Amino acid sequence: MSEDTTLAPDGAPRSALDRLADAVIAVAATALFGLVIVQGWQVFARYVINDSPSWTEPVTLLLLSIAMSLGAAAGVHTNRHFGFFLLQEHMRPTIRRLVELLVPLVIIAIGAVIAWWGAVLLFDGLHVKAAGARLPQSINYLPLSLGGALMVLFALNRFVRVLRPAPAGEGH
Repeated sequence: MSEDTTLAPDGAPRSALDRLADAVIAVAATALFGLVIVQGWQVFARYVINDSPSWTEPVTLLLLSIAMSLGAAAGVHTNRHFGFFLLQEHMRPTIRRLVELLVPLVIIAIGAVIAWWGAVLLFDGLHVKAAGARLPQSINYLPLSLGGALMVLFALNRFVRVLRPAPAGEGH
């Protein structure tokens, strides 16, 4: 069995980063689904059985952080997040090329800051327990840090793709 047999819609082989982005989107979507389930349970428990569980708020915040952070990172990979698309359409080709080179560098810088400070805040609060759940208070910074690191990875790939010359017949 071949190692890389997954094909993109256009028939081209899919890269490892494409598969990683798909996994990240799947995790983010699962977190959103989990968020709906947890909040549904919260509403049911509060208004139907009159026994509101304390764990739903911290779990909801964690799931929201996962969905937001990983979704933003996947948006960087699919080129749907952090862009000046409408503005670029009206730029001269040389300026457009400079913006195409600058945008991934800005994303790399922002992603690195998010990843770094997310990790700092995560480790700083690991010893503090969250109210209502058996989780560290700072667990919400884990997806933030991972999302920032993924933004860096996906933006580096974007930057490298911009640096490569376009194949013949693919002019802007």
